[in-house]
Amino acid sequence: MLRAALAPAAAALAPSPWVERAEARQNGMDRALLYAAGQLLAAVSPLRRQRVRAFARRVLARDAQLQAETPDQLQVRAQALRAALRADGLTEAHVVAAFALVREVSGRQLGKRHFPVQLMGGRAILDGVIAEMATGEGKTLTALLPAVTMALAGVPVHVVTVNEYLAARDADEMTPVYAFFGLSVGKVLPDQQPPERRGAYLSDVTYCVNKDLTFDYLRDRIEVLRGTLGARAAVATLVAGRAAPQAVMRGLWFAIVDEADSVFIDEARTPLIISATKPGGAGIPEYDAALAQAARLEAGAHYLLRERERHVVLTEAGRAWVLALQDAALPHAEVERTRVVEQALSALHCYTRDRHYIVADGKVQIVDEYTGRVMADRSWESGLHQMVERKEALEITARRHTTARITYQRLFRRYLRVGGMSGTVTETAGELKSVLGLDVLRIGTHRPILRRDLGTRLFAHSAQRDAAVVQSALAQAAKGRAVLVGTRSVAASERIGALLAAAGAAHQVLNAKQDAEEAAIVSSAGAPGRITVATNMAGRGTDIHLDPAVRSAGGLHVVLTEFHDSTRIDRQLYGRSGRQGDPGSFESLVALDDELFTTHAAALQAWVGARCRPDAQGRLPGWAAHALRRWAQQRAEAHHADVRRQTLSHERDNDRLLAFAGRPE
Repeated sequence: MLRAALAPAAAALAPSPWVERAEARQNGMDRALLYAAGQLLAAVSPLRRQRVRAFARRVLARDAQLQAETPDQLQVRAQALRAALRADGLTEAHVVAAFALVREVSGRQLGKRHFPVQLMGGRAILDGVIAEMATGEGKTLTALLPAVTMALAGVPVHVVTVNEYLAARDADEMTPVYAFFGLSVGKVLPDQQPPERRGAYLSDVTYCVNKDLTFDYLRDRIEVLRGTLGARAAVATLVAGRAAPQAVMRGLWFAIVDEADSVFIDEARTPLIISATKPGGAGIPEYDAALAQAARLEAGAHYLLRERERHVVLTEAGRAWVLALQDAALPHAEVERTRVVEQALSALHCYTRDRHYIVADGKVQIVDEYTGRVMADRSWESGLHQMVERKEALEITARRHTTARITYQRLFRRYLRVGGMSGTVTETAGELKSVLGLDVLRIGTHRPILRRDLGTRLFAHSAQRDAAVVQSALAQAAKGRAVLVGTRSVAASERIGALLAAAGAAHQVLNAKQDAEEAAIVSSAGAPGRITVATNMAGRGTDIHLDPAVRSAGGLHVVLTEFHDSTRIDRQLYGRSGRQGDPGSFESLVALDDELFTTHAAALQAWVGARCRPDAQGRLPGWAAHALRRWAQQRAEAHHADVRRQTLSHERDNDRLLAFAGRPE
């Protein structure tokens, strides 16, 4: 039986062994209208804010009464509220009472009482809306409000973050409040065994990472539905006398998604895949031969490099050359031979060490481009991973084949209700509405933002940019400020670190190779004169606490060294400074040969290089930097949106085929 809080969703339930929403069927016109509605609703946020602002005032009106009560009296209130929410659902009066009580308990247990903007954001999330809250406005504390309210109503809650560091930190920090209300808190962490994970999901509130959540869902579908989606499998299970395996999760009820634009937009281009070992397959001689022959081919003449898709295709001349090779180690079949050589070309030219992956403990470990973290036990499919392993002269792992797949967009559409938050989501309002049915509401800030933009400088070459980055970091650190230098790759972070070391500057580097020291590095990043060079690991969700002396000296200074594919990701890095009313500043120091410009604005890049003369420091005109950034990021975002549409369409087609074949997802 559905909890009263989510009873309206009963009509949308899917025919599934667990609770989840059935996916709505949409045509092109539906999606277009929803896209326009999403943009319109985001544009009129000031009008829509009036309702949640009035709600916040009603919550604050109870402040004096609750502060006068003893802990025992608050406990009595909490128990009465639990019963009322379970009986009546999320009525306005009950939600006001719940938020007021959570605010008071948070003040006593954590020393933090919610500000009006946090109450507004929490109400929006509870209603199934994505709240845009500026970086540093306390989204962790905001999520506590809807999480406690929904859990008291008897609804299982998943608080979804973008990395395990944040999941563990937020769960631990908020546990005293949950404990006061008699609510259990679970953490889903990468190394947990199924019984531990099952226990975490059985908690009233579960903190987890988007990737772990998705893979747990897929594994449950494989294990639990395997015996129900095929007659032969069902008979085999019956004959063998085996009971159906127990699911790790207990349904998709209510999700609070932190950094919602990252999960629903940036990471929605690629499905998450569960794979199994594939018997047979190519051996080391075949991979080595393909790599050796691929190294002899000439770009343009024999193959075309499609950088945006990270893929290589042979030209007709290249195909003829490959098929004419007298190499017994290569496959004899034409299609397979050209495929394996194209794959070798991709491994050589599209996948770069210390950018797309690192080598650690004798293994190729993929680096998540959005978080900068290693994705443990993940691999590329169709033999690409093994090709990269041989490129690095490593032992190859067994090839794997896909057994289940799903995108984040499709997974979260199956929750009965989804709310979320991010500091950079308004630009994506149309797509969020058309694909997920989610509205966006922009929430204001509690204090004025004191962050200063020191401008953008474009250099002719990356070496000149790197020198300027070091010079700027040293100058700001000399003032007693803390400095964060943001890079897009492990290699770039190590390169800047080496230049700082050569200049005799004390610094620390945070990238996928130092992930074990992340907490220690972040905790010291706000010290006077401290220079931290980091990949996107220090981006979304990272809160750098400033020493009072740093705050007096001007706060944290952020240096962006390469623009990202989206302005939203740039803004996330800038937002590490000037948080919660602190002073701070940022600047962008980029180079004409940066990857964004090469991949998405090659023609304009060449024109600027040919027409603009750099000054003595290698700087190009400011207008060129703005033109390149605007054009390249628009092209990149349009390309990524197209990929997301194609991926979603492919997933729907794939579902129909798999349903016919009797396989999950």
